Amino acid sequence: MLFTFIGFAAGALTTLAFLPQVLHTYRSKSVDGLSYTTLVTFSVGVLLWFIYGVYLRSWPMILANGLTLVLQLPLLLMKLRYGRLGA
Repeated sequence: MLFTFIGFAAGALTTLAFLPQVLHTYRSKSVDGLSYTTLVTFSVGVLLWFIYGVYLRSWPMILANGLTLVLQLPLLLMKLRYGRLGA
């Protein structure tokens, strides 16, 4: 039970770490500091962790990675909308 709590706590902290970036990017409409390569690579990695969590039926992994994907998608969409192609 302790390790499940640790998993939920770790997932919550790492997921919530993206919220300030999403809010800042949305408010400023500036995506210059965001890299396409990083956003796509990270999103694919998180998607794979999500799939792995589903396979293991690990709720901490499923929730944390699912929510992280939900936060990553707006960043990627804002990069596509406000950014220069290839930047």
